[in-house]
Amino acid sequence: MRRLSVSLLATVAMIVASAAVANAQQVKVGVAAEPYPPFTSPDASGNWQGWEIDFMNAICAEAKLDCVVTPVAWDGIIPALTTNKIDMIVGSMSITPERLKTIDFSDKYYNTLPLIIGSKDMEFDSTPESLADKVLGVQVATIHQAYAMKHFAPNGTTVKEYQTQDEANNDLVSGRIDAVQADALALKEFLDTEVGKACCSDKGNVAPDVDVLGPGIGVGLRKGDTELKDKINAAIKAIRADGTYQEFSKKYFDFDIYGD
Repeated sequence: MRRLSVSLLATVAMIVASAAVANAQQVKVGVAAEPYPPFTSPDASGNWQGWEIDFMNAICAEAKLDCVVTPVAWDGIIPALTTNKIDMIVGSMSITPERLKTIDFSDKYYNTLPLIIGSKDMEFDSTPESLADKVLGVQVATIHQAYAMKHFAPNGTTVKEYQTQDEANNDLVSGRIDAVQADALALKEFLDTEVGKACCSDKGNVAPDVDVLGPGIGVGLRKGDTELKDKINAAIKAIRADGTYQEFSKKYFDFDIYGD
């Protein structure tokens, strides 16, 4: 009789758990369709992986949300959010005053300064003076484009825009441009590849500019979606407090990506 009761209880528990999953709020999570390792990229089977996918899975589990990865071209990802094609953005998007005019953000979930990399054969650093006569590649519609136009272009740098970071990196390898600017972690990942090691070197982080770069990376949300924002903020706080954030981060980084 006891065995029957335990079995019945287990069955009921499974039914309740299944019902909870079925009733979870479905959320379409926009990620950039262009690969951006180590944060987001599809594997050979088309399944998305990377640090931000692990982050997304952790906060969605904590907030009891049924999250569906939805790739969107980077330059159309904010319009996709504001027109309800997606419900939030997890795509290394910096919290900036300009973006806050259109969308809202969660609390930050990581923060790193942009990096300049360039040809090993050229001696220069990440200052506007040193880049004055160089051609600098940046991805369009990013804080890196905005930063380059504010700090480097007025000093004589030619800023060349690309749809994807891979295109900028490929032109750097081919010698068509002198340098690229992007998130430090993404560029360090590139420098660790055989191609990156052969062609290029770290020229240094850019100088801080909170007006352009913002205080860090946040989850992009529609203005007025306070219920989802509260859930995401609570989840970020919870996974940092219980060690989940630190645990999955160890797979990718040997330092605290959360930053100052």
